[in-house]
Amino acid sequence: MGAPDRMTRVNELLKREIADIIEREDLSGGTVLISVTAVSTAHDLRRATVKVSILGGDDELKKQIIGKLQQMHADVQKKMSRRITLKYTPVLRFELDMNVEAGDRVLAMLEELDDEPE
Repeated sequence: MGAPDRMTRVNELLKREIADIIEREDLSGGTVLISVTAVSTAHDLRRATVKVSILGGDDELKKQIIGKLQQMHADVQKKMSRRITLKYTPVLRFELDMNVEAGDRVLAMLEELDDEPE
């Protein structure tokens, strides 16, 4: 029972710290909103997948931002290791999270339906 709770706490702690580090970097020149939506850490703490939502911009810009995040993963890990004490600092892999964007599209469709005259 302790291990899943511990992993949840580790994932949330990593999510908060990575989001703070990314926020300090100006990856898009302020043209898009970048947020860390989830972190999934392997049980051995050696690897972590970071889900990132990017609101605004086209698909090409989103790919560029994910590419920049991948390139700077070692720097993010280094900064993270100074803030958080873990047995291992996980190697980060960034992925684009499309769930927030998909949810926005569904909400927009529902609003359109509400606006239609009966």
